[in-house]
Amino acid sequence: MALKIAFQMDPIGPIDIDADSTFRIAEEAQARGHALFYYTPDMLAYDQGKVVACGHPLTVRRVKGDHFSLGDETNLDLADMDVVWLRQDPPFDMSYITTTHILDMIHPETLVVNDPFWVRNYPEKLLVLNFPDLTPPTMIARDLATLKRFREAHGDVILKPLYGNGGAGVFKLHYADSNLASLHELFSGINREPLIIQKFLPAVSAGDKRVILIDGEPVGAINRVPAAGETRSNMHVGGRPEKVALTDRDREICARIGPLLREKGQIFVGIDVIGDWLTEINVTSPTGIQELERFDGTNVAEKIWEAIESRL
Repeated sequence: MALKIAFQMDPIGPIDIDADSTFRIAEEAQARGHALFYYTPDMLAYDQGKVVACGHPLTVRRVKGDHFSLGDETNLDLADMDVVWLRQDPPFDMSYITTTHILDMIHPETLVVNDPFWVRNYPEKLLVLNFPDLTPPTMIARDLATLKRFREAHGDVILKPLYGNGGAGVFKLHYADSNLASLHELFSGINREPLIIQKFLPAVSAGDKRVILIDGEPVGAINRVPAAGETRSNMHVGGRPEKVALTDRDREICARIGPLLREKGQIFVGIDVIGDWLTEINVTSPTGIQELERFDGTNVAEKIWEAIESRL
């Protein structure tokens, strides 16, 4: 069954073909005989009742420095596609949110992955709030006095932007650290969004596990170990991926959240688990499938396409 597939993603030129999950998904789609189309989010438009994108037919290949070719620029009606991938990276700002509203207009007649309505309503650091018994103590607040009370109650904490990504702007604050007010002032000067503050989990020194779920079912995990002197384990900031097995606790967490993810059309999801605690449910542009494929020998991209093709 040859499909017409569009990828809404960040510029393809600078990507790391050995780590980028979107590249691996496109590579597997091409191997299955599907036709690829590529455009960046700024080229998405609503035009007199149609959802269109200016982009290019795409061919990918696993050759560093020569990993893609583009056909002639085309203005495409996305309603003519079988699948559109929503794959640009956060930040989850109004630009990102607007693309989900526009793509809503063609879904589900054209299958948008992940479902843009629920991506918009379930961003990574908010969906976990539906499962307070699975998460460490967490607060979302903007008021400084409120944030201070949380730290007084829980000691060492992690403070981070509510809609950030890739470990950017994440701070560990000791219970007596005097920088909370300064950081609050810094973040407040950037935007009007609240912050998220969580009890610090010392188990992060052993790694922050990324568990991949496809259509609500776990297919494996990688462990991301922080670099020396770092609290953050994100691979964007030097975290080291390691092979790791799913634990009974991981499977318990997945069994709780999986049905909701499947119901809401979140086909490709990556959750973060530190020790026994769920910290994020990544639905916007999760990563980690190439590392998992190398460690476990599992063709994760194939499983993703099997889930999509079964829906079509």
